[in-house]
Amino acid sequence: MATQQGEVDELFDVKNAFYIGSYQHCINEAQKVKPSSPEKEAERDIFLYRAYIAQRKYGVVMDDIKPSSSEELQAVRMFADYLSNEGKRDAIVAELDKKMAKSVDVANTTFLLMAASIYFHEANTDAALRTLHQGDSLECMAMTIQLLLSLDRLDMARKELKKMQEQDEDATLTQLATAWVNLAVGGEKLQDAFYIFQEMADKYSPTLLLLNGQGACHMAQNKWEEAEAVLQDALDKDSGHPETLINLIVLTQHLGKPPEVTNRYLSQLKDAHKAHPFLKDYVTKENEFDRLAMQYAPSA
Repeated sequence: MATQQGEVDELFDVKNAFYIGSYQHCINEAQKVKPSSPEKEAERDIFLYRAYIAQRKYGVVMDDIKPSSSEELQAVRMFADYLSNEGKRDAIVAELDKKMAKSVDVANTTFLLMAASIYFHEANTDAALRTLHQGDSLECMAMTIQLLLSLDRLDMARKELKKMQEQDEDATLTQLATAWVNLAVGGEKLQDAFYIFQEMADKYSPTLLLLNGQGACHMAQNKWEEAEAVLQDALDKDSGHPETLINLIVLTQHLGKPPEVTNRYLSQLKDAHKAHPFLKDYVTKENEFDRLAMQYAPSA
């Protein structure tokens, strides 16, 4: 479904809005655009329903995508089903494992991305990376970079970024991936990363993804007040956005804010995203601390 070099992609606005995290704009553009072919129509629908998933509107996806829909859309439905039904997750993963054990259609980029997303949610990074390795699209590579950075494999993330730059240096996904890698490299590269996030926010829209990117750059440079201003902008857009809340939890600690301020953000995170990996890790550490404290408690 890739466009030829130099050819204008009629779905550019739809895809671009999705990549920078402007999900409602992606949906609006998808509903306005008149695709020139059945292939373009199918591609538009994939991004439309993925944007609904990003907004946690799983019911729309489950209702709209029928058993007769394309393989790509079935993959999108599988991810929506996984996210919306905690009780069915083990069964969905078992079914996915069976599919991955057979020969997979590597041309079906959407299936690879949805499968990798499920494995990522399952904290099975190895399976996610193996899945993405079968694809050669910019989106597969961008997700691979995110996973490698989460494993602190900056060396491998840089190699993957080089492949993206060789394929299309100016693409939005390549620019975003460059910013993520620069953020991980640190030092003088932090300002380069900040400029990428800022430029995209100015050119398109200051989305939560781009604002949090700017906030992370500021924090890594110890510019705590600047980070606070950007993250407050993000909080105004969505008071329950997990990455914004996590960044604010970190920020309030560094600014020496009263404990109740940090606890407020923590409570908001627990209310909106009780299964978030950050919270699971936090609770584990909290319990470990309590256990150790008990060992050193004075005996009566």
